[in-house]
Amino acid sequence: MNKDKIYTLLRTLRVNQWIKNFVIFTAIIFSGKLFEINLFLNTFFVFIIFCLLSSASYVLNDVIDYPYDIKHPIKKFRPIASGKIIIPQATFIIFILVLVSLVASLFFSLSLFFLCLFFLIIHFFYSLYLKKYPVIDIFTISFSFMTRAFAGEVATGYHIPIWLTLTVFFGSLFMATVKRHAELVAHGDKTRESLSNYKTHLLDFLTNVFATITIIAYSFYTYFERLPTSNTFFTEFFNDIIKDFEIRKWMMITIPLIVYGISRYAQLLYEREEGERPERIITTDPPLIAAISLWGLIITVLIYVL
Repeated sequence: MNKDKIYTLLRTLRVNQWIKNFVIFTAIIFSGKLFEINLFLNTFFVFIIFCLLSSASYVLNDVIDYPYDIKHPIKKFRPIASGKIIIPQATFIIFILVLVSLVASLFFSLSLFFLCLFFLIIHFFYSLYLKKYPVIDIFTISFSFMTRAFAGEVATGYHIPIWLTLTVFFGSLFMATVKRHAELVAHGDKTRESLSNYKTHLLDFLTNVFATITIIAYSFYTYFERLPTSNTFFTEFFNDIIKDFEIRKWMMITIPLIVYGISRYAQLLYEREEGERPERIITTDPPLIAAISLWGLIITVLIYVL
């Protein structure tokens, strides 16, 4: 297989959108078990399975959306819409991805198998029916993210705190709503059937609501949940300096970064109309990358160092 065919295949699988599957690492990171090798390998294995499942759903969606994608100024260059990958080839790719991922999940555990099956089912119905209905389509996307988060729990055996779970849920609703808004503003209702039933003021309202609830849910998580203790040298050192150091709400210092990240994401939508491709925004915008990196650094220090 030459380089052009490999590149075409990778574009078909949309490997750039595998970034969404990092939600699977939520359980292991926030339980303080990231550096436990067995749990990390389990989580990484589940991550790979969901990357394959995600690609299967993307290829299926591209096959179903073919009549719409050929009219889209950007999506018409996708391999299936442009004819570089024909429908029979795409169908075979879907079959292989589904088969490999389900067999792998079954070898891991029966719980993961049923979770993967549920993931495939909701994406199947989303591609065929649910994406045609406003509001229902964005909630289906959010359930997809929640399924990934629960897969991380299955991989580790550790539960995600309820307020953090709600943060993932409403955060994914916010991003899905932003994407719909960008599509509606940029291309009207010609590229997606559900867009004909959306209005910009409705999407503005939903964006504001989901952004607000995401911030509230995350703030509640930082206040109510106690961090796992690492018991390092630094823990003893700061306990001697600051009274009740361990039980203070240090995680709350990350709230401004979450507020900024959401605000910056909204800014890119409304000023540059880039919300249609969220994975590109997250990986290319320097201020947003800086905020995410700083947030990750603080989380790591608070959970694994202090």
